[in-house]
Formats: sequence, C-alpha cells, structure tokens
Amino acid sequence: MPLLEGSVGVEDLVLLEPLVEESLLKNLQLRYENKEIYTYIGNVVISVNPYQQLPIYGPEFIAKYQDYTFYELKPHIYALANVAYQSLRDRDRDQCILITGESGSGKTEASKLVMSYVAAVCGKGEQVNSVKEQLLQSNPVLEAFGNAKTIRNNNSSRFGKYMDIEFDFKGSPLGGVITNYLLEKSRLVKQLKGERNFHIFYQLLAGADEQLLKALKLERDTTGYAYLNHEVSRVDGMDDASSFRAVQSAMAVIGFSEEEIRQVLEVTSMVLKLGNVLVADEFQASGIPASGIRDGRGVREIGEMVGLNSEEVERALCSRTMETAKEKVVTALNVMQAQYARDALAKNIYSRLFDWIVNRINESIKVGIGEKKKVMGVLDIYGFEILEDNSFEQFVINYCNEKLQQVFIEMTLKEEQEEYKREGIPWTKVDYFDNGIICKLIEHNQRGILAMLDEECLRPGVVSDSTFLAKLNQLFSKHGHYESKVTQNAQRQYDHTMGLSCFRICHYAGKVTYNVTSFIDKNNDLLFRDLLQAMWKAQHPLLRSLFPEGNPKQASLKRPPTAGAQFKSSVAILMKNLYSKSPNYIRCIKPNEHQQRGQFSSDLVATQARYLGLLENVRVRRAGYAHRQGYGPFLERYRLLSRSTWPHWNGGDREGVEKVLGELSMSSGELAFGKTKIFIRSPKTLFYLEEQRRLRLQQLATLIQKIYRGWRCRTHYQLMRKSQILISSWFRGNMARKNYRKYFRSEAALTLADFIYKSMVQKFLLGLKNNLPSTNVLDKTWPAAPYKCLSTANQELQQLFYQWKCKRFRDQLSPKQVEILREKLCASELFKGKKASYPQSVPIPFCGDYIGLQGNPKLQKLKGGEEGPVLMAEAVKKVNRGNGKTSSRILLLTKGHVILTDTKKSQAKIVIGLDNVAGVSVTSLKDGLFSLHLSEMSSVGSKGDFLLVSEHVIELLTKMYRAVLDATQRQLTVTVTEKFSVRFKENSVAVKVVQGPAGGDNSKLRYKKKGSHCLEVTVQ
Repeated sequence: MPLLEGSVGVEDLVLLEPLVEESLLKNLQLRYENKEIYTYIGNVVISVNPYQQLPIYGPEFIAKYQDYTFYELKPHIYALANVAYQSLRDRDRDQCILITGESGSGKTEASKLVMSYVAAVCGKGEQVNSVKEQLLQSNPVLEAFGNAKTIRNNNSSRFGKYMDIEFDFKGSPLGGVITNYLLEKSRLVKQLKGERNFHIFYQLLAGADEQLLKALKLERDTTGYAYLNHEVSRVDGMDDASSFRAVQSAMAVIGFSEEEIRQVLEVTSMVLKLGNVLVADEFQASGIPASGIRDGRGVREIGEMVGLNSEEVERALCSRTMETAKEKVVTALNVMQAQYARDALAKNIYSRLFDWIVNRINESIKVGIGEKKKVMGVLDIYGFEILEDNSFEQFVINYCNEKLQQVFIEMTLKEEQEEYKREGIPWTKVDYFDNGIICKLIEHNQRGILAMLDEECLRPGVVSDSTFLAKLNQLFSKHGHYESKVTQNAQRQYDHTMGLSCFRICHYAGKVTYNVTSFIDKNNDLLFRDLLQAMWKAQHPLLRSLFPEGNPKQASLKRPPTAGAQFKSSVAILMKNLYSKSPNYIRCIKPNEHQQRGQFSSDLVATQARYLGLLENVRVRRAGYAHRQGYGPFLERYRLLSRSTWPHWNGGDREGVEKVLGELSMSSGELAFGKTKIFIRSPKTLFYLEEQRRLRLQQLATLIQKIYRGWRCRTHYQLMRKSQILISSWFRGNMARKNYRKYFRSEAALTLADFIYKSMVQKFLLGLKNNLPSTNVLDKTWPAAPYKCLSTANQELQQLFYQWKCKRFRDQLSPKQVEILREKLCASELFKGKKASYPQSVPIPFCGDYIGLQGNPKLQKLKGGEEGPVLMAEAVKKVNRGNGKTSSRILLLTKGHVILTDTKKSQAKIVIGLDNVAGVSVTSLKDGLFSLHLSEMSSVGSKGDFLLVSEHVIELLTKMYRAVLDATQRQLTVTVTEKFSVRFKENSVAVKVVQGPAGGDNSKLRYKKKGSHCLEVTVQ
C-alpha cells in the first residue's frame, strides 16, 4: 500500500508489509515498470538502473530537492546528496556517500549525479567554479584510463575510487583527494569474448590526428595490436574520437601541461606496442631452451620513443639476473617465461601510469595544509561478485564488501541508538548477523587467509597454490564459514560443485567458491629486477619516474609488500576514514543482463538483493519503531482526523498530536512520544492512519462540493437578476432617447468638437517638429504648449525627448568612459552635499595611480599574482593615534586588499582584506582626513583602526566603496562626521575635527593631543 497519494508501491521499504523477499522484489519491479527507479530503506537509497535517460534530473529538480527535507518528495539520489551536503555545511559533520553494486548497476552514474548536485548547490565565484570544474573533469580522465567495456556494462569501472571533496566553512569546495583501489591489470593483456581493453587505447587510435599517431609510431587500425580485442573495437553509443578530445580538454582543465599530456600518451602507446613484441624459441650452446625477439622493429620503436637501448630491452625481456649478497647469476628465459615477463612489464607500466595520473590530479585539486576544511567522501567501489570462476580478484573484492557491510550494520545501529537516546526512547538490543567472524577469517594478522597467503609467498622451498590450499585446510578445518573438498570429505559430505583446487567461504551475501590457481602469482605481483633497471635507464622523464626502485644505488634485496597486504592496508585506512564520517548509502541494482530498458529479471535482482543485504538492512531499520516523524509535519498531515485540531489548533505541536491519536484510540504499545518526534512501531498503524485520512478527505471533499454548488447556484441567480434589470433599464432608456432624438443635434456637435481637437493637435505636433531644441544633453529647453489641454502631452513628449537624448549620448560612450561615469555617480551618491571638497573633485577625472606604479616593479610585486589590477595607488600620511604625529605611507587598493607600505622599503607592512574593512569615517570639511575602521575579528583589526590623510580622499573612498561591494557583496558604511572614535588596541581615541580661522583650497591639518583618549584636529 503506498504511503503518499500518487506514489507507486511503497516508497520506503521500512514500511513494507509483509517483509519477505517476494514482496520486496514485487515492490521494486512495480516501481521500476512505472519509471520510479529510486526507493528508500530509511535514509538508504536503492537505485535500479533504467538504461535510459529519464526526465528527473537537471537544474529544475536540483532546485526542487534543495528546498525540501528528505521525505517530503519522491525518493531521489538528489535528496540523499542534499541531506549529506546540508549536514556538512550547517552541522559541521563530515560525510561519506557509499555507492555499491554489481558492474552495470549504475554506480559511476550515481557518483556523477552526487558530484553534479553538490557542484550546483554550493557557492559561486571564479575560484570556486574553477575548483568545481577540476573536480568534475577528473571523471572523464579516470574513466578513459580505468574503465572498459565488459559483457555486463559498456562503461564498467575496473578500479575502486574514493574521492574526498573538501569544503570551507561556507560550504564552497576547496579541492579534493582521490584514492584508487585494485586496478584490473589483467585486462590489459587478455580480455574475455565480447569485451574491450581500457577505453584510452581505442580513443587514442580513433581520435589522434595523423601527426600525433606518427609521433607515437602507431597505426589507426585496431586489428594491428595484440593487446586489443579485434572482435569488439567499437561500442554502441560511444564516440571514441570525441571522447579522446574530451579527455585532452579535461586534462588541460585539471592542470596537466602539454608536455605531461604528450608523455602520458607516449607511455600509453609504449604499453600498446609491447603487446606486439613477439618472442621466438632459441637454444643456448648447452642446449638449454632460451628465447629471443622475433622481429626487432617493435623493440627499436619503443626504444626510440622512450630513449632506451633496444638491446637492453631485449636482454631484460629474455633473461633474468638473480642477485645475492655475494654474486649475480644470469638465467635465460624460455618463451613462456619471456612472454610472462613482457606481459608483467606492460601491466606494471600501465598500473603505475594510472597511479601517477591519480596523484597528478590530486596535486591539482589538493587543499592547502593550513586551511580548516570539512570533508565529503564519495566511494564508488566494486560490488559483491560471484562468478563461475572466482579468483584472487573476486576474493579481495568480496573481502572489501564484507568490511563495508560491517560498517553499514554498525553505523546504522549506532545512528538508530543515538536517535533513540536524543528523543528519550528506551533502546532495545537488536539481533542481527555479525559478519565480524568472516572478516576475521580473512584478515587476521596471524591466522587469516591473507596472512597465510603472504606466509606461503615468503616461505623458502617449493611453494605452489596447492601447498597454500593445504595450509588453509589444516588451519580452518573446523571453521564454520570455511569449506573445501578436504573438509567435506572429513565430514563425509559430497558436493560435486567443489573442485580439488577450490575453497568456499560463507559470506554474508552467500557462499562463494574460489579457485586458488594463480593466487600465489597474483599476490606476489613481482617484476624482474632487470626490467625495473631497464625502465629506470629510459631517457623518458615520466617512464623513468615510474620505476624509482630501478635505480641501482637505491636497489634493495627486501621483497616488496604483496598485493594482498597492500589491499588489506588500503581497506583498513578506508574503514578508518568511513568510521570518522557520517555515512550515506546508495545501493545500485542491475535489472537485467542485456542492458535493455523496461526489462526486470526477478532472479537477477533477487541475487543482488541478497548480495547487498537489503532484507537485513530493512530488519535493522525496523527494529523497535518502524516510522518516526517530527510533531509539526505529523500534526499538519493528520490534524483533520480530530474535531479538536481541525480546522484550527492554537496549542503546541506535541499536544495536538496527542489529541489526534487519543481520539483515534490508538494502542499505547504502538506509540512512543519523543522529545521532538512521534515514533510508530508497526507499519500497519501508519497505514491505518493513512486510510482514516483518505476517508476524511472524501468527507471534506463532499462538504466542499456541496458548499461550492450552493454558492454557484446563488451567484448564477444573482447575475441573471442583475442582467434582467440592466436589460430592462437600457430598453426603456433607449425608447425614451429614440422619441426625443429629433429634438437634439448632439451628433453634429460631437463631430465638430472632434474635428477641432484633432486640428489643434496636428498644428501643435507640426509646430513642435520644426522647433525642436538641440540634441545636447545639457540643453533642457522645451517649447511651451500652445493650449492648456495639451500641457500633459507636452510634458510627456519633453520627457521622452530628453530620455532619447540621454540614451543616444550613453550609446556613444566607450566602456572606459562608462566606468568613469559610474565612479563619479558613486562619488556623488556618497559625498554630494555632505563634504565641502566634493564640488572641486567633480570636473577632475579619477586617475588611480598617483605614484607611478607602472614604472616601479618593486611596488607591483606587493599586490600579488592573483589580485588583478591596482585600483588606487597613492602616497598618504598615517596619523599616530597616540601622539598625533604623521608618517608617509604608500597605499595600494586592489580588488581584495588594502596594502600599506613604507615609502622607503617598498615592502608590504600591513595587508588588510576588504572583508575585514567594517567602515570609514570622514569629515564634511575640505580636509583629506579619514578613519579606516576594521573588524575586531581580523588579525590586523585586533591592533586597532587606521587614521590616514589623503589628497584624493573623494576618489580613494569611492573606489574602496566599489571594491568592497564587488568583493563581499555588502555596502561599505561611509560616515560623514566631525566626531568619531578610533580603536587603539584595547582602548579607543575620540577624534574631533574643527575648522580653523583661515581656510583655503589647500587645507592644512594640525593635531593636538588632549588627554589620553582625545585627539583634536584643526583644519586651516
């Protein structure tokens, strides 16, 4: 049953009845078929991929969800993003948004929607827009190098991504940090049927011009490269050429230089060409099998492009140097070993290049160390996977999802418990499956599967995947969540699906069987030292920087950490990060395997629902009270059910809710009254309230219809009666006029009067045409109207003619003249009739530079690189507030600061941000004295205000007023007075300005200290 009118199915699964898997799937299918792709579980969003563009996004919907709370509108990803952003901005709580689901379920699109919403609602400004653009443009770059077409998804992320977006105290983005997890390197050298390699290879070949392809020594035909799947070179709906141009543009926006972009493409082409290096059988003199490069052209081209000796590359690919503390032994590799070395080198180069790109993006979007910031994390990571053949990659992916499920359950229960505590509701313990035992099985430092795998990789002697499996069987033979062929035989169980080289783990989402083949190799992830050193010798700056351990001086015999250990460490850091933030969840679901719109496979969705633990999530949310709502919204919705609260209620919200529920005779066990919310235990109770509301609305609708119909009939009757009286009156009057018309000549009189009036108007207009005044805007003369009846029209014509002259004059002005006039207008509004020196400043144009700033490079450095032009540069005098003595200073006014510097040292002594300027005080006399009042909260303002003397005080204060208005969107307070107070450290000094006996155009100032808190200034 829907909760709100017009909704499809149940919008929040917490209110689903009955709570079983079948009803959950039917509800999701019903909403999906009606294009309602979002559903809630409390504050968790379930997103079902529609495989089509829906008209539910864009600025209109962003504005809509920005103005409403979470449950007031239909479920939407914007609602969750809005809650997260408002909590971060208004409550200073760091947020994280966890997006999980299968490949093809829409995780990448969901993360883009979250980022686009946050970018749309946060602050504006040139710097803020630049940061937002860099954050958004990181997506196409990472997608090009980290995404690929798979059987399930045309744009599948083959890596995990966690992005921390950092905001200032106003909620405007400052930058961010991206962390990537477990790039699928194996895809580089081998793809399944119907899949592609990473997008960047196809984009490069399709979008690069002929000159670039020639420089990279590439051919446009994709069939010429062994690492690219020849069956699938294009993807429907994806333009590789335009995508390549978009990637180049995005890299430029992020901050990549042209040289860096070229080097990235060179390394990418090197990886592509490595796949074409063919290895042939050779034999040493002793008859031992060896290998060599069949055609040296590919190796030579690689060497020429990255500055490597082709012989060194061939030697590194076809031999291996074993080094101990005392000696070196060179061993020839057979063909299979050389091919493995070639593929391992290609995978390592590409993986390290991807890490370098992520780090380079982080350098561009990172935030300064000293800035205080709030953080919103967005996690787009692989979902739980159960394939036909599950290997090491699926093992670590599912381990990560076990940890995320643990975070979800613990954080959800913690959030529920905190809300109950805030509202004063007793908390009852919730029974749920704790998957900590599974996490411990995998990650325990001494007895976990990952620890055993590392131990086996480091153990001397014969090591294989079989010995690793035997160790697991011995260690976990009695573990309730571990199975293998050996443990099943010991328990006399028969399972034909369990292979001899497999083990099975009972995850929270179901049982998964893993094949241990290649576990050891994938965990070691080793690259021969010869290849490391060969790459380090390259003259190519980027390629050389990717292999710092190839430097012989920094060579270490210590084994690098294994892939499993690195991933475990990354997951631990990620979990610590997530626990420190308020979590928000988006669970993505793929409705069918064919990426077809409108198709809903119940079996596929049921499997994903179990992987995501949706039923478990609902049960945790429903533990205790299924629904809670603030007293105000609840009373507004249900007050019509009680005669005491409808139509008017003057009491408090809680008393009103108690009144409504009391008259409905609700069971006390079904309700709990918190401090600010009403808690309802069962969804049935909420549905009962909705049914009563629906019936009551029908009664009220009938009542309204009855009253309206009566009003309409009465109004209709009154209109008919009024019309009948009017018609009768008109008819009688018309008959009377008809009888007496022959006695009057009214029509002739009207025609004559009309002709005379038109003649007068024509004469007036023709005379005005020949007597128009000049087009000079200062000429306000206008001929008088010849007749009194035309006075109003004459005034309107005068005003129109004057407006036309003004517009014509304005259209002839240059932009610079317009800006000068605006400054003069601002000066007039500030000082006309208020300051005696203003009339003298009117005919003098504002110069701005009175110290020759353009010819003084030392002073130009004071304004900083990003400040823009200097608005005002002038020599002023600074008045000592303690003794009245003056000292010369140079004042620079920029778009963001006021800078005071010594005239001799040319170094910035005082830099005042315009947002710290609280106001200005100036006298009405002809002097140039003014006080610069600063905000007490600023570091400069804590020392006190400034008392300055300027020869161009009208121009300086006008430009400062406009600069403050542009920088802070507030009007600077300019006070014209002869008495004002100047703060001096903890005290204040009262300044009194008086007119002396003699006063000329060039007024001189005398300063006299009167007491410790008063300074008298005499204008002579």
